[in-house]
Parts: sequence; C-alpha cells; structure tokens
Amino acid sequence: MSKVAFSSWGRQVVDNRQGGDAEVEVAVKKLPTTFGAEKNIAAFMGWDGLILGDPSVDVVAMAAEYARRVQEDYCCAKCSPGKKGTRVMQDTLARIINGQGEERDLDTLENVADLLQNCKCTLCQTSAIPVADTIKHFRNDYLAYIKGERKPGKAVDYKVKLTAPCQDKCPAHIDIPAYIEAIKERRYDESLAVIRESMPLPAVCGRVCPHPCETACRRANVDDSVNIMVLKRTAAEYERQRNLQPPMHSKPKKNKKIAIVGAGPAGLAAAYYLALEGYPCTIYEALPEGFGGGMIAVGIPAYRMPRHILQRDIDIISAMGVEIIYNTRVGKDISLVELKEKFAAVLLAPGAHRSKPMGVEGEDEGYKGFLAGGIDFLREAYMGKPTGMGKKVCVVGGGNTAIDCVRVALREGAEDSILLYRRTRKEMPADVWEVDGADEEGVQFEFLVLPKKIIVDDKRQVTGVECVRMELGEPDDSGRRRPQPVEGSEFIVECDTLIPAIGQDPDLSFITEDTGIEITRWNTVVTKYVPLKNAAGRDLNDVMGNPLSRILLTDMDGVFASGDAEIGPLTVVACVGNGHRAAAVIQRYLEEGEAYLTDDDFHEDLLSHLGVYDKNEEVPWLDAVDRFNQNEIHGAQRASKGNYQEVELGFKDSEAVQEAERCLRCYRVSMIAV
Repeated sequence: MSKVAFSSWGRQVVDNRQGGDAEVEVAVKKLPTTFGAEKNIAAFMGWDGLILGDPSVDVVAMAAEYARRVQEDYCCAKCSPGKKGTRVMQDTLARIINGQGEERDLDTLENVADLLQNCKCTLCQTSAIPVADTIKHFRNDYLAYIKGERKPGKAVDYKVKLTAPCQDKCPAHIDIPAYIEAIKERRYDESLAVIRESMPLPAVCGRVCPHPCETACRRANVDDSVNIMVLKRTAAEYERQRNLQPPMHSKPKKNKKIAIVGAGPAGLAAAYYLALEGYPCTIYEALPEGFGGGMIAVGIPAYRMPRHILQRDIDIISAMGVEIIYNTRVGKDISLVELKEKFAAVLLAPGAHRSKPMGVEGEDEGYKGFLAGGIDFLREAYMGKPTGMGKKVCVVGGGNTAIDCVRVALREGAEDSILLYRRTRKEMPADVWEVDGADEEGVQFEFLVLPKKIIVDDKRQVTGVECVRMELGEPDDSGRRRPQPVEGSEFIVECDTLIPAIGQDPDLSFITEDTGIEITRWNTVVTKYVPLKNAAGRDLNDVMGNPLSRILLTDMDGVFASGDAEIGPLTVVACVGNGHRAAAVIQRYLEEGEAYLTDDDFHEDLLSHLGVYDKNEEVPWLDAVDRFNQNEIHGAQRASKGNYQEVELGFKDSEAVQEAERCLRCYRVSMIAV
C-alpha cells in the first residue's frame, strides 16, 4: 500500500481523496504493498479503523462483507448486544447494498455501533469501529446506494482473519482467549484441545515459555496481564494428573516418509503435525535416549522443566507414529545427502548447541577451570557427567542461559556463584523472574563489568578473571545503552571456574558444499521467501534480518529448515511456531509438488508485523482484580546441592478459574481487500 487515499486508523483521520499526499505512518512502515507475491493490497479494515489505498474500492460493499463475516463466522452469540446487534448491522448493510435501503438506516447503523460497546467481549465492540467510520466519512457512497445511483461492482477478493493481541504476539499463534475461556468454564479437556491445535508441547510451554503473549495482554492496561502461561500448564496438568488418554488420532498412513534432524521443539512440533496428517516421520537425534527435547532437555534446568513432564509430551508425539533414533549425529553417522535419498522430504532442525566464544585473553589456552560454554556446562550437568566445575564459579552473560548456569552451579555444589554482566540489571535480556529467582537463591551479581583476561596459577588452573568497570553511553541498535570501559578501572574477581554464556549457535557442519545450501552471517540456514515490501520498497524483516514470509525451503530441493537453524537461537515457543509452519509447507510440497505459503500465512505475517496490541489504549473496567501468580517454593535452600525439585508449582483449579475470569476476550477481525 504505497499511497493512502484515506485512513481512520488509530482514530487519526487522513483524507487524500481530493488530493494531497499526507502519509499514514502505520501504512508506510507496517503494511506491505502486496498480499503475497502478486496481489496488491487495496484496503485494510479492522479493529481500529479503515486504511484505503485504492480509492476505487467500494467501501460500502466492503463494510457489508465485513459485518457479514463478523456476524456469521466470529460472533460468539453469548450476549444479546453482540448476537442481535451484529445481525441488525449485517442485515441493514445487506439491504443497502441490494438497493432497498433508506437514509434512516444510517442512523440505525450508528446507533447499533454505540450499542455494541456494551458487548460481553471486545470482538463486536471493535468490529463496529470501521463500519461506523465508513458511515461517517463515506456517507455519500451510502446515499448513492440508497438512491439507486450505485450498484455493487465486480466481486472483490477479501481475506479475513480472526486474531487477538495475545494470540498475535504468541509465536505459535495459539488461540489464547478460547483456551482461557474453556478453563473459566472448567472445560479443561477442550482447553487443551485448543492449545494442541498450535502447540504440541503444552506441559513444556506451560512452564518455560517467556510468554510474550502477556506483554500484549490488554488486561495490563487495567491492572496486570493475565497469567496466560500458567493457565496453559493448568490445562496440560488436568490430563496428566488424571491419567487421561490424549484424544488425537493420526489420519491413515501415507507412503511418503520424512526425515527430521533434531528432536528439539521445532523438530517435535513438525513431526507432530505431519504425523496427524498420516506422514511417517523419523527424527535423528544426536543426544542419547532419554534426552529427547533437544535444548529443552539439556538447556533448561530440571527445577524449571522436570524431565518426566517433558518425556510425557515426547511420548505422546511418539505414539502418533513418530520414530526417534537417538545417538545418531547427521554428518557423522549419516549424511544429509543420504537422508535426501532415503526420504521424500528432510527438515533441518538441529538446535543451537554450540556456545559462542567470549573473546577474552587466554580462552583458547586450555586452562583448567575455563569451561567451553554455558550450554556445554548445562548439558554435562543434566546428563550426570563431570562438569569440571570448582567451588567458586563465575558465569559471564546476561541471558537466560547465563542465569541457568549460575543457578545450576549452586545445585552442583558451588560455594559461590557469581554472574558478571557488562550492563546493569535493567538491561539484562534474561527474564526478570529468572533473575529474581537467582537472587533469592544466593547468586552474587557483578554488573557493569567486562572480563578481559583469564588469570591462572603455575599449574594452569584458573584463579580469577581480570575485569574492567563499564559505564553506559548512548543506545545501540538494540535500544540499550552501549557499555563503555572506564579507563584505569581494572580489577580481579577471584574464581576457580569461568563459564562463558554469551550466546549460542546451531552446529551446521553437516551442511556440506555439495548440498548447495547457503548459510547466513548469523549462522542460520537460508530459506526461500516471498518478498513483502513496504511503501519504501524494502523487505519487511524480523529481528534476524530474515524476511517475514519465509517458505522454509532451502536451495536443496525437498530439504527444509526450521527452529534455531532457521530463525536463530530464540525460544521454545518460537521454534514450535516455526516447526508448525514447516509441517504445513512440507505437506503442500509432498501433496502438490510445490512449497508455498497460503493466504492465511500471509495474513498472519502481516498482522504480526502490524501489531494488534496498543499499549496506550484506555481500557475501561469496573474494578481492578489482582493477578494470581502460581505457588512457588521459596528460600535459598531450594538451590542446595543436588536439589533439582521443581520450584514453580502451578495453580490449583480454583485459582486457575479465577485467573481465567480476568481475561477480557480481546478478539479482533481483520479484512484485506486485494
């Protein structure tokens, strides 16, 4: 949408229909000019107004179709204003379009729009907004229909999608309002069924998800966000604690087989959704049996993610007909080329198991007490192998892996566990609750320090690390203030173990030159994509510099990539969402001979880039209601040696129901005319 003829988006009216070239920021920066590869976006109608790119679009006909889809497809009919009001709006607009309208119908529509503000939830409330905007700003177009001077033109291709701020922000795009409402009504089995439509690891993501959905919860505009993650755990626990059999069944088995590299969240998710469709999947996992889950198994501590809970989610996927072959490293025990010859399609989802170098003097000298990396340390600890850790441990980094390392070090017997970070606590990328947990357990923090040199004794044993004090300067590309060294501030932190935990990369050494697969500068696999360009002609990119509309197919025909290897080391839920899309694309490839994205995929990507949540929205509510937080074991003793007992304990059913009642059910309907 390169030029906007009219916009009422965000309650800011821009009208260029009579000339002028005033820009609409959201259209320039957030909306692509095309829907997919070839279809131009002519107009966008949604919860916050109308954006009209092509002035020839019949806005009245679009409003009528929008009202019809809201009423017939999405209205829950659980309150009278919504059930009856949206029907009146649909019927009135249809009558106008059919040449049977009267001018007083416009007053009726405006009155109904006001009435819909009393609905049980926000779907009908927000759906009235763009319709009311068209009546206010395109009244002459309505009158032309009413007077018989205008009739509907040629059919228009409308793309319609239901979303919600939380659902949009979730990388797996789980229908969060639906599963929360089911919990509110104590329909736990239905809640879990909704979750599994987009998330095959509900018990895992009910514990370790960083819940970005909660940063887009409109309830936070009233008091505090809904505890979405723990409610997911509640639904999963209902089935597990009652030993209920999962109800899913695979379709009849198909004759095309798929190989998957890596039994991490992306590989497991892809296998689950392909297995549901009847495709036999074989996962090749380098770790030994009992460590399915990839980074979930060896990168997340058992006090956060108990192994038996993880294993149950994996067993459910295996029961769908998925085979996991352990102790098999692709590139060593079997080559990628061999996999391609044996299987109809291959998905690369190896996970990010390789630690990044720290860049300090002495790290390549093989000193005793300098460990290879945080991921390696965690893996050895979880697998019961010697870690090489001493009694006084320093961990370098500020992310969740670094926090996991300092907390695990205490459980492995460290007397002192110290975190070194070059910025302040406020700038740490680690989740706040994880940092708070480390603090409670007795971890020591050294902020605004940068390690420069490893100090060793004459036996090459680490005795400390030389650091320099830092101060924060101007913001860098990440928006955080850039740390700068303070001249002459060098000092030594004593330790016998130094663990770098500043990041990780996928090990893509199994991708050889003969495959033709390209690797990015971020050490991720290059996949094909459909360009979605903004008004300036630039691709709309995600944080890793990859285009949004990725097809996940590599340059080697029939070989796809997903998870950390494709999007970079992010989160479990991001890998699951990516793996789910990979499964759908692979299915199209096998059944139709072409890997492509559907209209729904493009619409999903567009909404994700546009953003559905408005943190500045004034959300009316009668009373603030305190958020329920899950029960937790407190005290430093929870981090005693060998104690990997789960720290967070979830909700009681009664607490879950009360927390679910805080949900405002913030659905929105998006429509695009192409």
